[in-house]
Amino acid sequence: MDSIVDSLSNAYQEFVAAVAGVLEAKEASGVQETGATDAALENFKQRWELFRVACDQAEEFVESAKQRIGSECLVDEATGAVAGRTGQGTSSGLPPISAVRLEQMSKAVRWLVIELQHGSGASSGHAHSPVPFDTRFSEDAPQ
Repeated sequence: MDSIVDSLSNAYQEFVAAVAGVLEAKEASGVQETGATDAALENFKQRWELFRVACDQAEEFVESAKQRIGSECLVDEATGAVAGRTGQGTSSGLPPISAVRLEQMSKAVRWLVIELQHGSGASSGHAHSPVPFDTRFSEDAPQ
């Protein structure tokens, strides 16, 4: 994360310096376009693009972290890990499910999304699910 912050900070500083360079070149040349103003504008354009790339990378990192944290919270809530750590009961009133069962359901959902994206949809038949649920790990399955 530090490298992303440093990269964004450096790109911003270079972008600001490029803006200053354009303003200085314009002031030095007056109203006329010169090679110096053209070079300053080209440098500005490059620094602007680099700054945008750094912002996009930082945004991707934040989104990835949000998804990871959300997934971890979902697993904790579903498996009752939060209640076990804090000593409180489950807030939803639903019995916790095993992490294995949750992973199986997650895989099944991912496969369904892939099938839908590839246009096979419901016509492919759900009996051929690539990740069948294993009820041995279900909390409510008979043992």
